[in-house]
Amino acid sequence: MMIYKDASKSVAERVEHLLSLMTIEEKIGQLVQPFGWQTYTNNEGNITLNESFKQQVEQGGIGSLYGALRADPWTGVTLENGLSAREGAEAVNLIQRYAIEHSRLGIPILIGEECSHGHMAIDGTVFPVPLLLGSTWNVDLYREMCRAVARETRAQGGAVTYSPVLDVVRDPRWGRTEECFGEDPYLIGELAVASVQGLQGESLDQEDTVAATLKHFVGYGSSEGGRNAGPVHMGWRELLEVDLYPFHKAVEAGAASIMPAYNEIDGVPCTVNSELLDRILRKDWGFEGLVITDCGAINMLASGHDVASDGLHASVQAIQAGIDMEMSGEMFGQYLEQAVAEGKLEVQVLDQAVRRVLALKFRLGLFEQPYVDADQAAEVIGNEQHIKLARQLAAEGVVLLKNEAAILPLSTATVGRVAVIGPNADQAYNQLGDYTSPQPKSKVQTVLDGIRSKFMCSETVQSSEQVLYAPGCRIKGDSREGFERAIEVASKADTVIMVVGGSSARDFGEGTIDLKTGASKVSDNTWNDMECGEGIDRMTLGLAGVQLELIQEVQKLGKTLVVVYINGRPIAEPWVDEHADAILEAWYPGQEGGQAIADILFGDVNPSGRLTISIPKHVGQLPVYYNGKRSRGKRYLEEDLQPRYSFGYGLSYTTFEYSEPKLSANSMTTGESVTVSVHVTNTGSCAGAEVVQLYISDVISSITRPAKELKGFVKVNLEPGETRNIEFSIGAEQLQYIGRELKPVVEAGQFHIHIGRNVNDTQMVELTVEEA
Repeated sequence: MMIYKDASKSVAERVEHLLSLMTIEEKIGQLVQPFGWQTYTNNEGNITLNESFKQQVEQGGIGSLYGALRADPWTGVTLENGLSAREGAEAVNLIQRYAIEHSRLGIPILIGEECSHGHMAIDGTVFPVPLLLGSTWNVDLYREMCRAVARETRAQGGAVTYSPVLDVVRDPRWGRTEECFGEDPYLIGELAVASVQGLQGESLDQEDTVAATLKHFVGYGSSEGGRNAGPVHMGWRELLEVDLYPFHKAVEAGAASIMPAYNEIDGVPCTVNSELLDRILRKDWGFEGLVITDCGAINMLASGHDVASDGLHASVQAIQAGIDMEMSGEMFGQYLEQAVAEGKLEVQVLDQAVRRVLALKFRLGLFEQPYVDADQAAEVIGNEQHIKLARQLAAEGVVLLKNEAAILPLSTATVGRVAVIGPNADQAYNQLGDYTSPQPKSKVQTVLDGIRSKFMCSETVQSSEQVLYAPGCRIKGDSREGFERAIEVASKADTVIMVVGGSSARDFGEGTIDLKTGASKVSDNTWNDMECGEGIDRMTLGLAGVQLELIQEVQKLGKTLVVVYINGRPIAEPWVDEHADAILEAWYPGQEGGQAIADILFGDVNPSGRLTISIPKHVGQLPVYYNGKRSRGKRYLEEDLQPRYSFGYGLSYTTFEYSEPKLSANSMTTGESVTVSVHVTNTGSCAGAEVVQLYISDVISSITRPAKELKGFVKVNLEPGETRNIEFSIGAEQLQYIGRELKPVVEAGQFHIHIGRNVNDTQMVELTVEEA
């Protein structure tokens, strides 16, 4: 048996043997990743491979395919022409079989898929977007979701996912805010570790695991003006302390792959930043996995960043800096062979990249088991367990921002007629977020569906006429033709639930998709409601179109007014904050979001979501993230620096009381640790979950520090009257920061330890740290 085919040999032995057998063409083939949906044709369920794909396999091979099962306007894959769960698995088997049987060395293909909140394929479970997942503050539940996503993806043959997104959001005008967990690096780091654990499991060669790809490395969420892929102006200390922190945690957890960001930092594009890709990632962190570009990133070096004269020089720069594989494969496939022939690229550099690709394939067990069971795919994907999990996640991540006079929860027995009004009340695709495949209406539970189901299940209310509906307006545009009907409906009701916000629903219109990268483009089409998502950045944070005007007109009726936001970034609408009786922030809650929202509105679930991103009073306050420096400057003429709703904020239907925090010792040395504890009691009349948050302040430091930094949290469920003792350990990891030498240090001195329900509602105890 050939050594590389012998599973008893080590990965290193198999890689070196296989590499020794490969031609230059075959090596380069391993570094390219064409678009997977272009490899086959689906004719009413009859799947055939395209000739161009066959030729590429036979002429040198293909290392990977991107989005073989991706369905969206970019791919042109719809519900009508897309592949079901079973058909998708069969298609991947067909692709793998041809690659293995018709290439000289029989190397399987690495199938890479988008899975930020569910596998982006027909039939896949659509979980809430990461911004809501972060708002759950439930690391264990998120890990469980990642396990479900891995099962669904691997069941169809996907072996690597381009998630999690670990960008730290600094300007929520950025359209990709919804793809991120929030503004705090510690919280993101905890979720990053959970993501790697959930996706990759105990071993990558199992039938229910996939390789995680950390993105976007790095600083992508801090772009100039909140514009996608804009320049990042950041020093090394901030980069190390904030943006690199979650990536480091995920690399320590064993992440198999990483994706550099499109942006530049201090003039150097991340795609060719050897300081990041070699010194920090490889040497300092010891990362041995695969580095893959984002789509079109190498092209941008010669056309956009303009740090390369042409595609040849861009490709050489990228692979020399540490890139192993190119998503799309256009530049590597076209120029690397020429670069080697002309002496512009050393074969050793090429070989190193190939080693990393092959090593991942061996670790994933693709040489032993390249095929999947189509019957199992049909059973696993979108199963009941995953649907229940999607509903639980949505319910735990919805944040109650306002509840004047305890208007919520509502009761079907006493609420009377309910009017559900707004463009997101019954628009299924709008509540799913970006990077979502097309969905049949029957699969997505809208807010209207959820509220109607509450009345249908009620023993005291039998008539579905209790729930009235009118959309009122669109997300965008200035048409008010639906106002009259909406006001008429609202006038007949006792309580009005306004479901407004945004949309990241990509459309199938020409000219609204960047055909090279798949990102959306700003469109003048009046029928396109997309105001968030990749490539859709905004100048303001207010409601788009005439939504605010619709709310104001309905409010004049004097009815009880509940506002539900479904959106992908914070909404700054002072009028709504002041005039609504209750406000729910639901982000994009996924396919079960409507039921989860109804569960909260009617008290079947006590809201426990907490904000992971500050909501400003006005866009002019930006940046408004909580952990800015103490020296951030004075207030504006018009307004102070405090957000409308602070980081960690969220209301409950019950109340919680905190005891005074206690330290196990009031002092410690820089090499020791102490414990801080607090008793938390549910003092209300119903069960609920509280998110207990730990913040630390370094009182005097050699380098300026934030006023408070999150360093611990726990979500605890408490019955009425129940008390729980919560403990946090405080040591070097919680007290250190990046010092003058750009290395972590713990300085002696005074520290304030804060514990409470959000960053602006804590109790403090002092800790003295002495030199060891």
